[in-house]
Amino acid sequence: MRRLGSVQRKMPCVFVTEVKEEPSTKREHQPFKVLATETISHKALDADIYSAIPTEKVDGTCCYVTTYKGQPYLWARLDRKPNKLAEKRFKNFLHSKQNSKEFFWNVEEDFKPVPECWIPAKDTEQLNGNPMPDENGHIPGWVPVEKNNKQYCWHSSVVNYEFEIALVLKHHPDDPGLLEISAVPLSDLLEQTLELIGTNINGNPYGLGSKKHPLHLLIPHGAFQIRNLPTLKHNDLLSWFEGCKEGKIEGIVWHCNDGCLIKVHRHHLGLCWPIPDTYMNSKPVIINMNLNRYDWAFDSKCLFNHFSKIDNQKFDRLKDVILDI
Repeated sequence: MRRLGSVQRKMPCVFVTEVKEEPSTKREHQPFKVLATETISHKALDADIYSAIPTEKVDGTCCYVTTYKGQPYLWARLDRKPNKLAEKRFKNFLHSKQNSKEFFWNVEEDFKPVPECWIPAKDTEQLNGNPMPDENGHIPGWVPVEKNNKQYCWHSSVVNYEFEIALVLKHHPDDPGLLEISAVPLSDLLEQTLELIGTNINGNPYGLGSKKHPLHLLIPHGAFQIRNLPTLKHNDLLSWFEGCKEGKIEGIVWHCNDGCLIKVHRHHLGLCWPIPDTYMNSKPVIINMNLNRYDWAFDSKCLFNHFSKIDNQKFDRLKDVILDI
């Protein structure tokens, strides 16, 4: 199976979208909804959407694995955003009638500072050596997750840089109906993007862990392929999301042959998210850590240490994996 695309920028919707002047169910205080029409977008058609691989869109925060300090490192998403003056100027431009003109950014003066270790996302447009913002006025990018950085403590809980491993959730290699939590070498994840999910991420839609015993995991993008998706029609997808067990997911991401990623979110179809019983929680999960090959003892409070104590145990659902660290 070919390696699927990585998420380096915002993904367009598979359908042409329209704005409806109703309160958003996705974002609080947003006075409008972005809904899908029945027309497939030109971007999707140009990317040959009909031969793309459909996968589950997982609700978490985006991460990236690439080299830092000479070793594989987990990186957190950090978009460089405009300062107040530039943002006001950009919003005035968007609300004006002059959208036929191009907005001019002064990258060196218009944007808030970022850490020196920040890097722009791949495929970001460049002008005179400077990364340029996307259509939303942000420059997508990444910062390395340092071990003791409190801002990214949930990111750092899923990696161990001494052993260069990460806590990963994916399908069991011999049983697609079984999920597996395992320790994966960071070198195996190089140049991949992943979704961090868990107790303190995005309201925890999958019900992982608890406040006392938080649990976080990484899921490689494209890990959960969708096998029996209906035809690419608005009403058929709507019925699939509403009526099928496999449709109890946040959305779909199509991985196209040219590396392009196309999505549809439940909210595009007027459906709610999060929902009580997700498809991810309908499958049993097994712990498969195999940490005996590491001689050095893990910190007693870390997730790796806990999982080593329940290695080879099987749980009925992902939300049943309760930590007692």
